[in-house]
Amino acid sequence: MGGKESKLSYIPYEEAVRRLRDSEQKRLKDAFKRSSTFGGLMTEAMFLREVLGDGVPAPVSKLIFKGFGGSSKGLNYKDLISGLVVLTKGTKEERIKLIFGMYADDSYTMVQRDEMDRRIIETEGQVSHAVSELFLDRDQVTFEQFRLWIFQHPGATIITKWLLMEDITISLSNDTDTPTFYQTLAGVTHLEETDISELEKRYWMLKSQSKSGKFDLETFQSMVCPPIPQDISEGLFKAFDENCDNHIDFKEMACGISACCRGPSMERQKFCFKVFCKKKDGKLSKEDLIQMLTAMLAVRSENRASHELESDVFHNLYPETVAMEILACHDADKDDSITQEEYLVWTVNNTLADDFLNLLSQICHIVLGLKPQSTEEEGSIVNQWLSRESRKAFQVGQIWYLISMQWWNCWNEYVSFKNVTEINGDINGTASINDKVINEETQHRITKNKHPGKAIPWEDDSVIMVNAKTSSYNMSQSYSGASLTHNHSNNAIKAQSCASPLKTCLNTPDQALVNRSPSHSPKFRKKTLQMNNSLPLKPAAVDNSPLLVSSQSKVISLTNEGGRLKRDIMLVRGKDFEIVPEAIWRALSTWYGANTALPRTVISSSTNDGQPELELYPITVKLLRHQFVTNRPVPMTTFTGMMSGIGGMALSMSNMVASNTQTPRRYVAYTATFSRQHTVQQIYEFLCTKLRFSREDTRLWKIGSKEDCMTLLEDENQTLEDCSVEENQQMLIEIRNKDLTWPEEMSQLAKNKTLRKEAGSGPTHKGATGLNNLGNTCFMNAAVQCVSNTWPLTQYFIGGLYRFELNRSNPLGMRGHIAQRYGELVKDLWSGTSKTLAPLRLRWTIGKYAPRFNGFQQHDSQELLSFLLDGLHEDLNRVHDKPYVELKDSDGRPDDVVAQEAWENHLLRNQSIIVDLFHGQLKSQVKCQECGHTSVRFDPFNYLSLPLPMDSCIHLELTVIRLDGSVPVKYGLRLNMDEKYRALKKELENLTSIASNQILFVEVNGPIVKTLPQDGQKVRTLLGGTLYAYELPPPEDIKPLSLEEEKGSKGSLGLSDIQRGLAARKIPQENGSIENGQKCSENGSSSNSSTPTHSRNPSDLTTMGSLASPDSMSKSVGDVFNGFVIAVHRKMTLMDVYFLSVQKTRPCLFGTPIILPCVDTTTNQCVYQFVWTQVSRLVSPLPPSEAKTTNHAQDCDDSLGYEYPFTLKVVQKDGLTCAWCPWHRFCRGCKLSCNSDSFNFGSSFIAIDWDPTALHLRYQTSLERLCEEHESVEDSRRKQKEPINLDTCLQAFTKEEELGEDELYYCSKCKKHCLASKKLDIWRLPPILIINLKRFQFLNGRWVKSHKIVNFPYEDFDPSRYVVPRSCEKHENIYDANCNQSKDTLQNGDSIVPNGNIPTSCDKDKSDSEKQISTNDCKSCNNNQSVDELDYTDVRYHLNSMSCHTGILGGGHYVCYAKNPNNKWYLYNDSSCKEISNDQVDTNSAYILFYEQQNVEFSKFMPDLEGKEPDLSEIEDEFESDFKKACVIQ
Repeated sequence: MGGKESKLSYIPYEEAVRRLRDSEQKRLKDAFKRSSTFGGLMTEAMFLREVLGDGVPAPVSKLIFKGFGGSSKGLNYKDLISGLVVLTKGTKEERIKLIFGMYADDSYTMVQRDEMDRRIIETEGQVSHAVSELFLDRDQVTFEQFRLWIFQHPGATIITKWLLMEDITISLSNDTDTPTFYQTLAGVTHLEETDISELEKRYWMLKSQSKSGKFDLETFQSMVCPPIPQDISEGLFKAFDENCDNHIDFKEMACGISACCRGPSMERQKFCFKVFCKKKDGKLSKEDLIQMLTAMLAVRSENRASHELESDVFHNLYPETVAMEILACHDADKDDSITQEEYLVWTVNNTLADDFLNLLSQICHIVLGLKPQSTEEEGSIVNQWLSRESRKAFQVGQIWYLISMQWWNCWNEYVSFKNVTEINGDINGTASINDKVINEETQHRITKNKHPGKAIPWEDDSVIMVNAKTSSYNMSQSYSGASLTHNHSNNAIKAQSCASPLKTCLNTPDQALVNRSPSHSPKFRKKTLQMNNSLPLKPAAVDNSPLLVSSQSKVISLTNEGGRLKRDIMLVRGKDFEIVPEAIWRALSTWYGANTALPRTVISSSTNDGQPELELYPITVKLLRHQFVTNRPVPMTTFTGMMSGIGGMALSMSNMVASNTQTPRRYVAYTATFSRQHTVQQIYEFLCTKLRFSREDTRLWKIGSKEDCMTLLEDENQTLEDCSVEENQQMLIEIRNKDLTWPEEMSQLAKNKTLRKEAGSGPTHKGATGLNNLGNTCFMNAAVQCVSNTWPLTQYFIGGLYRFELNRSNPLGMRGHIAQRYGELVKDLWSGTSKTLAPLRLRWTIGKYAPRFNGFQQHDSQELLSFLLDGLHEDLNRVHDKPYVELKDSDGRPDDVVAQEAWENHLLRNQSIIVDLFHGQLKSQVKCQECGHTSVRFDPFNYLSLPLPMDSCIHLELTVIRLDGSVPVKYGLRLNMDEKYRALKKELENLTSIASNQILFVEVNGPIVKTLPQDGQKVRTLLGGTLYAYELPPPEDIKPLSLEEEKGSKGSLGLSDIQRGLAARKIPQENGSIENGQKCSENGSSSNSSTPTHSRNPSDLTTMGSLASPDSMSKSVGDVFNGFVIAVHRKMTLMDVYFLSVQKTRPCLFGTPIILPCVDTTTNQCVYQFVWTQVSRLVSPLPPSEAKTTNHAQDCDDSLGYEYPFTLKVVQKDGLTCAWCPWHRFCRGCKLSCNSDSFNFGSSFIAIDWDPTALHLRYQTSLERLCEEHESVEDSRRKQKEPINLDTCLQAFTKEEELGEDELYYCSKCKKHCLASKKLDIWRLPPILIINLKRFQFLNGRWVKSHKIVNFPYEDFDPSRYVVPRSCEKHENIYDANCNQSKDTLQNGDSIVPNGNIPTSCDKDKSDSEKQISTNDCKSCNNNQSVDELDYTDVRYHLNSMSCHTGILGGGHYVCYAKNPNNKWYLYNDSSCKEISNDQVDTNSAYILFYEQQNVEFSKFMPDLEGKEPDLSEIEDEFESDFKKACVIQ
């Protein structure tokens, strides 16, 4: 083999190279470099893809790879070249050697029987009899034996048939040229290929700035306005947007630029006419003319100096008068409008439009990226732009770019070389007309310093001095604007009286302003003449390094300020630098390149009455990050393990001594430069976007002179100047840990310190204190803040009343520890002395009594709240000796009696401030469905858990494509989760009026068909795919077209009809035939026809017959689909380097597939016509008004000089290879001729090969995915996201529900478990009503979160309609009858607080209070009054606080919103607490709501302290020591 003596040398490498042309050898080398590894070898996978292509079966490709000399390591270049030459140009002997190498062993000396059989089976499936003859009496053969055998059996294998019997269809070169996109556009425009290539790069950059992803009107206006007037920008946009789809594609942009910049004068004027032709009817009305003249006069005025306008004949024209004159002179048909031809006649003798055309040329070059054709044009365009900007004052927020004066002077000499020669070559000093565009004043102050060699720069009035002082002068000579100076004290360019940002007159302190003549001095002209002796060189890339301080820092900068300007010398504008607008800088850097950009922002001066000034020296800050040392995690099997890992802290049980905990190491990660007037909010947004951080997980600290003196930047409205941020200020970017802790907080907790902050940084109101996150403890913080902001309970704890009621003997309590720890925390929260607290003691105490809350996993805030309220209740329970109560059945007794009995039994065991404030009563009614027996119970609750309607439906959006080729329509549907596609068809039939048996569902993934869902499959939401519904013809209407009809159809379609999109409207519809002559049937039929050039052999053919015999071929796919075939769009991509000729162009799929209905009698012409019907809307037709004219810049009439702009080819499922030809033909698909031959389902897949010219110029890519939205889409989306009301949740809570088979109820009457119905109602409302919205539910075997939005009232919430109504008469009778019994059972001496007047709320019967109680006893007679007070007709609640959950199930984050007693809302986000307005409350993620009843005297719930002593004992030493041991922070 080539270059390897151990292998069979079928051709030496040197011989192979001699057979190659120089161009082939160079191309092959380049191709190998691109596809080889660093070791100079080509892998097998790369060989399969790049050399042979995807059409060759993988086993065959591997065999050829081995034959070339490839191994597991790869294939070297010499062996590859030798193999390719033999494959394409080799002799028969050389090919036999190549075949031997494919089947030989690793030594390439022998062919083994077993090895050859295995390889043949892999490639062909079976071993032929001829192969068996090779090994009749031996197990291995030499090359000579193999050679003799193969001469006798050249068709023994598919490899031998291909290389020895067939004509090789591949070569090393392909001389057929497919025009590239650039070549096509260059051929029909006035642009070069290089121009088009550069414009395309610019186009994608401009498009990327769009919010919609399209180059739409909004994006266009943001780039061209100004200088284009806003009122004509839409007309300019439409002039580019030929197909009126509100999107400029690249072809439209290139053609538009060519028309208005590079075309002849008449063509440019035509484009100008289109700008002002609003109705696109080819006429300018009077209103259009007035707008045109107004815009042209405005542009002319803006692009001329004031002294020029004084003598300008157009300056004082009135647009209305001129419009009337134009109509009077040029409106031949007197219809109050002028045509394009009449407009062109007007422009012949009128130059008013020239300034507008010049402005369009500037836009195309500077904004849209067209490179000027000459240096003179470049200089003119740039200087005209600068001249216009020089007449404007600075605007705050503008960006200007600094350019080194050294480079600026070189550029000016380069672009003005010829102009200078012409000007100075005139002895009389007269300038040419072209040079008058840049007036002398503009040259004087914009181009360069007049005397670059002068040592005193302020001698030139166009120079700006640093630290120079100016004296005032007559304001009538100039208007007050912004100018350029700079001061070392404030590092800003101060505003002075000046005419523009580009000209500032500075004088020495003792020198008055001297008016200078703008004319050039003789000395300057003389120097210019001397310079012209040599041609200036083109400037190199823009180099701003002379302006910058060399930086040794290796830290990257996040901002694009480019660098820090020198401070040790005075930088003088006109001597050291010049400034240009952003658009000019972008253009220059594109044309020449640039090493460093120096953008500077115009800000409002803080020392000069707010005048705009250019900030030369913005503030550079050092941004620090934390660096953590990874420690081995503590095992979670012990208490120590459970309490370890809090935000980088470790809790140890050993030594009882705190070791030194180091602060997480801070390091300088980045630098950044900001304006001193940037707000903190802007800094946050920039950093989070740049570094991809979440705003909620990011905090910014200003680090003071001492390490622990830090200020948190919380007020987002403050500027950096307000925050006293200085140059080189250190700022820390703090990122929340994964367990939601803040590193700085945990570090300070470890040191038992608090962050030192500036005076006045504490909370402004009591209660506005945050809680540190101790490791995913946001669920606890939110719940605690909600309870803390329940003011009656907080008053109870702040006043220390809880110490009088601590119950340390309650076996169900926590020995008073929960109440004590919570009381201590509440006192600290409402002390107003700290901005944040760490609830370590409460956290540890909760974990001790409820181990499920240990560790650092996220938990449910509602579960923590339930535990906390129950714990507080039991720790503060006034009943120390709980009596036994027996639960009685209602037994038909009135609800009032049973309810009062249950409530009194509840109070016998439970009396506390928690019961007084939070406990209500529910009525639970269960009805047996067999006997009708009803059982009623009344249970206490401390919160209502309301169900949210879970989404049991799936929302589907699918696109319907009809047979008539109309714009697809998108429909929205909602179906049950277990529905099948059959039901989806029924729903779609109701919306579209398409019969369900005419709907074909197709799942499309990109340009290919992924699946065809069947009717019996369950509907599923698609991941990555899109669901389409294609309309099929009705089966009963299948009628073939007669030959005359087919001919008539064909004859009625002319070339111009197809080009203008009229074909679809001319197809005959009689005889029940499908539109476009298309028919379909349920059964396909096979076809024995073949094309003249290709056999219809399946790709996997393994027969031993002749490969060229069409009679032995059979259809490759046959009847895969029933009554239709699938067509995919395909284009050919030209490759610059390739190995084999077949790889010079590679197919690429795009667009949306098409379903083509077919029947047995469908002809090829019908297939073509149906494809055209479907794609004609994507091909832009010729404009009717310009059908007979030629405009190569836009119309491109020659792009559709044929009947159809595509060719149909039969392909396999992948759309890349032929369906008829075997793989070794390397066929991309056999052409389907457009004739009357029967199609006969020749292939189930067809490729629509687009003509390159038509594809590049006429195919509108933006219309591929365009579809109309049916009203059902919005309706379905609305229902999916439609919020519900709190009343809806309460209705669902009180609605009767049927219990299932797994919830059978034991009926006391039937004495067995029976089916039953259950209903819950509210009986008693508490003063503080807690509502839990059940967002987390167990559905279909898994936990899911509902993101449903619930609307709820802030004020005047009335739940009374869900309370069971009472009868007052019954109340009196009940309590009179049971009065005596109540007195007997009353426990005198106990301090029992009557609680009958406490109202209750909605749902939930799952609290610890829900214990079985007896109904034997009644309370005292005093309760008669309280029961009578159970009148909720006028009860109202207002929202006091709420806990919100954002994010996903198992993660997410909890925050609390609460209303302070000062009537202001606060957001408690862990340690952060800030005041917010009502509309900033995130009601969409509400989870727990705290409502407080209005007009309630809460003081009556406070305990009577007479005769009681407070329990002042602290938590016992043993308990406290355990806490101290556990909280040793390492």
